[in-house]
Amino acid sequence: MLERLELDSAGIRAFLAGDKVRAMVDGAAEDIRARVRAKVPPGTRVTIKAYTTDRGAASVTIADVRGMAWQARDGVLTRAAGEAGIEIRDWAAG
Repeated sequence: MLERLELDSAGIRAFLAGDKVRAMVDGAAEDIRARVRAKVPPGTRVTIKAYTTDRGAASVTIADVRGMAWQARDGVLTRAAGEAGIEIRDWAAG
């Protein structure tokens, strides 16, 4: 019987900052970008910005002045992320 479980915090940090997680994040961002491109007019620029906090991260942006309206009206970014299996949370709702 397991009496005690200790998390290896340093190991978890190293894993999250590692190449495998970076590759997963980059792949998910590419998937979302492809899904967004299918929802906006052809030729619309959709960009990915990869960055690192305590782990690999990325943002997908519609680089078009109409992007905010498409998101507000149609939820193109939210829908694309959801279709890619990303859990969408409303952080404002708590």
